[in-house]
Amino acid sequence: MGSVIIKNIVRFIFVVLLQVALFKNIGYYNVATTYPYIFFIFLLPIGLPNLLLFLISFLTGLIIDAFYDSVGVHAAACVCLGLFRIFFHKITVEVELKESFNTPSLGVMGTKWFLSYVFFGTFVHHFFLFLVETFTLSNFLYTMASTILSSIFTTCIILLMNLLVYKRKSRIGNI
Repeated sequence: MGSVIIKNIVRFIFVVLLQVALFKNIGYYNVATTYPYIFFIFLLPIGLPNLLLFLISFLTGLIIDAFYDSVGVHAAACVCLGLFRIFFHKITVEVELKESFNTPSLGVMGTKWFLSYVFFGTFVHHFFLFLVETFTLSNFLYTMASTILSSIFTTCIILLMNLLVYKRKSRIGNI
């Protein structure tokens, strides 16, 4: 249990530093931006209590908001991602895995499960982020274009980050 906490603290510091130092300045014509800091929320242990998940998600978004000078937009989007994560695990993860503290990664859960988990979670996060950021439906097509392109961009970066630390393990369950 102690090693899981230390691993997640190191992962959090690494991902936030990458986001703030590198990915904050990367974008494509103000339409596609990348937010790979959400990778930290994806990799939190499966058996984490919901209240702790929401608290960690909120604090992660709040720290990113502090660096981006935004007013709680990332915090709200991260809490929405935490809600998606709970829902996704409830419908796709077997009962005995829900109690474990396994990290849902590519090597543990399998490619199909992990790709759908990351892409749909990224889409939900970005859609909520851009919708709250613009706070209007008048430019809905622009918001959807930004959401789709940013989701693809962020998913690619997250998969590259995951492949850098990919450990080949036996697959757990039939997911």
